Amino acid sequence: MDRLEVAHRRLHNHRLSGPPLPDPAAVVRHLGASQAQEYAMAKWSLGQRSAGADDAAVQAALDAGAILRTHVLRPTWHFVAPEDLRWMLALTGPRVRQTSRYYERRSGIDDDLVDRATAAMGEALQGGRHLTRPELQDALARAGIEASGIRLAYLVMAAELAAVVVSGVLRGKQRTYALVDERVPAAPTPDPDEALAELTRRYFVSHGPATVKDFRWWSSLTLTQIRRGLAIVGEDLTSADVDGLTYWFAPADAPERDPSPTVHVLQGYDEYGVAYTEGRTAANIADLTVAPATTNQVIQPLVLDSQVVGWWRRVVERDGIVAEPHLAVPLDAAQRAAARAAFDRLGRFAGMPVRLESGSS
Repeated sequence: MDRLEVAHRRLHNHRLSGPPLPDPAAVVRHLGASQAQEYAMAKWSLGQRSAGADDAAVQAALDAGAILRTHVLRPTWHFVAPEDLRWMLALTGPRVRQTSRYYERRSGIDDDLVDRATAAMGEALQGGRHLTRPELQDALARAGIEASGIRLAYLVMAAELAAVVVSGVLRGKQRTYALVDERVPAAPTPDPDEALAELTRRYFVSHGPATVKDFRWWSSLTLTQIRRGLAIVGEDLTSADVDGLTYWFAPADAPERDPSPTVHVLQGYDEYGVAYTEGRTAANIADLTVAPATTNQVIQPLVLDSQVVGWWRRVVERDGIVAEPHLAVPLDAAQRAAARAAFDRLGRFAGMPVRLESGSS
């Protein structure tokens, strides 16, 4: 195995190549969790991995509660399956909360305030109410808790990490919050070792080949926990050493590669790019300078046959999407046609045309 095979196996396990999954909820269950702070484009990450799903289908799954959006794994948004929410939060929530302590203290937040705010939000949401963040802010004010901006964000996050609050239905263009107990059916909770083994298995099956350091960053787990998780799953996973790194993955023959050229238009927080630290080089074995250091935005990757070859800028206008590709390498005619096809697929997902404008190369 070399780094190129690592990248192609990873692309296949992400379900960006090979047969798609049946629906967006299946994508979330397969990945374990999918980073989701850029809401519109995070939905595209699910759509491009599932069969025939457009933006409306992903949103319908979110509104129905088949996919939830919350803070888990790290102090950022993720999509997660409802049946995975409670055990995943029990495993990773305390560590995510710990990483937020510094910012909580700067905002005047202590455990007593978190408890009072969580109780107030829980009471306000009872009876199937789905409230916007400003409405939660009003509920906190009625309980004598002044919260806005970062202070409000960290109080809501703490309620999410406590498995009290989770995403609700979309109201117009506003996202809402709901009670976990009213949104997620009750289910037996696995013991800590079972949860640890499941998260370990889920990550390396869907994101592998990946390193322990990659998994540590993605999951917020300690090295001690990860070593125990790998020991518990045993022969469900295997490893290979490539260029001085040990990659873990589910045992399988090398998958059949998609016809070349194939292009994938990714969002900036797509799991294919964001779920790795030291293992990220497998998707850029040519060591390309994809974007200048002065680029003041999240880099949305352009992937050609498993390798990142550039980035693209997205602007939504009234009559469609303007996409501006910036390439680190020149593309031939077949590769340009593959890129056009990838942007057309994004347009079909979004329900509006994508117009390409020349960027730098």
